[in-house]
Order: sequence, then structure tokens, then C-alpha cells
Amino acid sequence: MNWDIAEGNWNQFRGKVKAQWGKLTDDHLDVIAGKRIELTGKIQEAYGITKDEAEKQIKQFEESSKD
Repeated sequence: MNWDIAEGNWNQFRGKVKAQWGKLTDDHLDVIAGKRIELTGKIQEAYGITKDEAEKQIKQFEESSKD
């Protein structure tokens, strides 16, 4: 997955993110706006996990979302 593409097509991509991390609100997704580092922080915040765990989840998400 290319995060530059995700950022450019965020409105289409955000549904996949919302499905994966249901605790993220629309406001969170507006702030994230396709930025990977913002996604990491919001996942940490919403789920009370470490940065390393959030990064691990994002990496798994990237692997499952490859075209």
C-alpha cells in the first residue's frame, strides 16, 4: 500500500480504515486525512495501545490491503 495514494484518495480509503478500526470516529478520520503518522497516533489513543502495537496493526492492514 502506498500512503501517498491513500492520502490522495482519502475519501474512498477511509471506509476501509473505519472498518478495520471501528473506534475511530469521523472526526478522527478527518484529522488523519491519509497521513500514516496521524493514523498511528489515533489508533494508540482510541485503543490504549503502544506505538509499536499500532504500527504492527497498520503493517498488517497494509499487507491485507495490497492490490
